[in-house]
This record gives sequence, C-alpha cells and structure tokens, in this order.
Amino acid sequence: MKFTCSISLCDFRALQSPFMILSSQRVLVQGELAPRTIELADQQIALVAEHHAPGDWDFGNLILLPGIVDIHGDAFERQWMPRPRVFFPIELALLETDRQMLANGITTSYHGLTVSWEPGLRGLEHGQSMIDAVDEIRPQLRCDTRMHLRYEVFALDQVNRLLSWIQSGKVDLIGFNDHLGMIEAQLGNENKAGKYAERSGLTIEGFRRLLMEMKSRAGEVRGKVEQVAALGRERNIPMASHDDETPEMRANYAELGVGICEFPVDEVTARSAMDASSEVVMGSPNVVRGGSHANRMTAIEAIRGGYCSILSSDYFYPSILYAAFRIAAEGVLSLADAWKLVSENPARAAGLADRGRIAPGLRADFVVVDDSHPGHPRVAATITAGEIVYCAEPALLKKAASA
Repeated sequence: MKFTCSISLCDFRALQSPFMILSSQRVLVQGELAPRTIELADQQIALVAEHHAPGDWDFGNLILLPGIVDIHGDAFERQWMPRPRVFFPIELALLETDRQMLANGITTSYHGLTVSWEPGLRGLEHGQSMIDAVDEIRPQLRCDTRMHLRYEVFALDQVNRLLSWIQSGKVDLIGFNDHLGMIEAQLGNENKAGKYAERSGLTIEGFRRLLMEMKSRAGEVRGKVEQVAALGRERNIPMASHDDETPEMRANYAELGVGICEFPVDEVTARSAMDASSEVVMGSPNVVRGGSHANRMTAIEAIRGGYCSILSSDYFYPSILYAAFRIAAEGVLSLADAWKLVSENPARAAGLADRGRIAPGLRADFVVVDDSHPGHPRVAATITAGEIVYCAEPALLKKAASA
C-alpha cells in the first residue's frame, strides 16, 4: 500500500514550535501506561496532565514512551566501511546512521569509537576523522550524538592522543577493552585471520607480527590504563570495562572508578558487579536472537535473574526496541520495567539526569510506538528536544495540520 500525505514541508515546519501539546491514551509515566496530555516548552516537558485531550499531536492509542538512550552502539561502522577496505565519507556514514537511529526510536546515542593497536578501521587516524566529522556536522544530527571512546588497552602508542581528546571534552564515555588475547586465539582460523587483516589493511602475516609485538609490551598496559582512568575521574566522565571475565577483573576496574560493566562473560561476574552497585550492560541482539553470538551469557536470563540493568543496541540498532517489547511479551518484566533498561537506566549510568523519563523539567525526547502487530513493534514517530524528527505515519501529520 502506498501512503500519501497532503501536508507540505512548509506546513510541517510550521508545526515545530517552541510550545507544543502531545497526547495519547497510553503514556508511560511513573511506571504505568495511562491517558496523558503533555505540554512542551523550549525543548523541555513543561506539564504532564492526568487526562487525554486533543493537542497539536494526538497519538490516539499509540504508546508514548521516553526516547531510547543507547550507551553502546557501533553499527555505524557498517555505513563507514560496508566492505573490507571500502570506505565512504564519514560525514555521509554519520548522517545515514542518524536517520537509522531515529527510525528506531533512539534519541540519545553513544557511538562506540574503537581506537586500537590495529591500523585501518579502528586505527587512530580514522578515529580522529570521526571526532572531527561529528564536530563539523553536529548541527545536522537530530539524535543527540555523543562519543563513547572504546580504548583498546594495548593501544599504547595512541594514548597521548586519546588523553588530548578527553582533555578537550570530545569524549563522553570511556570504555576499557582488551581484545588482543581473543584475536590471538582466533588467528589459527585462516578465515578469521583474513577478516582481521582486511579490517586493518595489513597482510595476515603482517597482522600476526603486529599482534605479537604488542603482546610483548604487556607490562606497559596497567600504567596506561591508570593514566586514562585518572583523567576520566578528573573530568567526571562515566567509564566502562568491557568483557569482564572474573569478579576480580571487575573489582580492579571498580577501584579505578569504572562504574559500568559491559558484557560480562558469565553470571558470577555480572552478579558481583550488581552487588557492588555497578551498572551491567548487555546487548539487545542477544535478547532478540535468544542468545549470545559469542556463546556467552544469555541476556534475557540475566534480566530475569536481576543481574542486567541496561540494554544497548550493540551492533544492530533495531534490536533495542524489539528487545524491550520481547521482554514484556514473555512476562520477564512489565513493559514499564523493560523500558527502564533502554531509557532511564542508561541515562542514569551516563550521568544524564535530564532524560530517560517523562516528567516536568526533563528534555522532551519521546518515541511513539505502534504495537498493534504482536511481536513486531514499530516506531511511528520520534521526537528529540521537542521536535518531530521522524514520522512513519502520514495520518499523524494530517491530524496535526488540521489541529
């Protein structure tokens, strides 16, 4: 079926005003879905009224939810390098990624920029290109885009540049990653070795030599990690450790002020993190697929057991919306509690007190969801800072125009 819409672009822009009224029969407020009317003013929520009344945007029975806060996503790499060694302009990749995120209800995103000891896609110079590109095109981005620096701890020669990024305010979240051992273990597989080599732009043999050279410098790692963590604490930047393998590893990072535990490999490590009041992040693709692609802990069981507090898009943006609704459909949590995993809790972990809930004084970020097809929730509209930035329902535009 082909949809048409009689509203013009000029009419649509005229509807974007400093003051708007939204309404729906189902708005997620204080842990329940109920009829509400919401007044917006100057990019914030000014008032939440306990009734449903016609407004500028009446969403009927569609669900009005706080916008998704995604604190770990690196799917943008596919727009940047869709095939090995085939790069597109980073500005084009970021703008396309922005559209994908909005279409999936993500209103705040932390791009997982990996800076590794490897050259190529995850090398320092490509990282600098992305930092510069985000600065340049930020006015064109409608998702609130932030930088999650995924620091590979064997990137010893790159640390000074990373410290300069942190010092200059270009980094919003610091992640400590160590994939060297995992990569080394996979180099016996020619297919996987070839993929790592292609990503780096090296030959397989050249990649092996580089890995062994970096491995020989393992004694330098702890000092560099402490240096980066110290600056993170000084700048009050949230920090995360990645793929924690044991409770001891998690405790070591916690001593450095690293309060977020990303993708712990097993239940005992995840539980130890939660017991120590750390946030535990797992991937939404794990929920949607029914298990980990790396044969690790199952996210939905971690949520059921109470040792996962946040879900991220990880490597697939659509998964985060689907995961929350699947958790609710399977009775693991209510939709209100499932939605905390993708909105309120990640906002808290990232230190963003101005979003993640629908309440007066908070930033006006929303996602409107059509859940009429069981198992296939669909984003009907996305609002960031009080502005409709994505709409898949032409009928909504017609209603707004007539209102």
